[in-house]
Amino acid sequence: MKNSFNIKTLFGTLTLLLISTFSMAQEKENYDQGFRLGIGINAGLPTNKPYDFNLGADARLQYDLSKRYSLTFTTGFSNMFVSGKDNDLGYIPAKAGFKAFVLKDQLYLMGEVGAAFAVTNDYNETSLLLSPTIGYATSKIDISLRYDHFNDFPVEKNGTIKEGLGLVSVRLAYGFKL
Repeated sequence: MKNSFNIKTLFGTLTLLLISTFSMAQEKENYDQGFRLGIGINAGLPTNKPYDFNLGADARLQYDLSKRYSLTFTTGFSNMFVSGKDNDLGYIPAKAGFKAFVLKDQLYLMGEVGAAFAVTNDYNETSLLLSPTIGYATSKIDISLRYDHFNDFPVEKNGTIKEGLGLVSVRLAYGFKL
């Protein structure tokens, strides 16, 4: 119940921020708004045991509010690989976010919030997912470095199982206007 409240609060705050940004962008700039789609692959290193590495693929729908600001929705599939007898952790992320270009309309900062739905045979929980990102994008290519924090996925700390998985990953994507 506590995690549900946190997710609702975060989604509500993000929604208010996005609506106010959308309103300001409408007033200040005359920009041809539109959708973009990016298809990407991800590779990363978890910051906690027992996970060894992560591989995944995703699709990101982006709505450009202005030349510098965009709304994003990202989903896909990723897998945390574990060596030994433990099971891998496969999950489907679903995130909404805000992207701001900060340098020459190519270097950007992005924040996303959402949920990660575990789809592994032995684990079917859902976790709050927070993802700050820094990246570089052209009209076709997007390269980014991201930190994902999974609030409720299990990790091993000092020989005991706890929650709070971290992941540092790189994304390479091809994008185009819709």
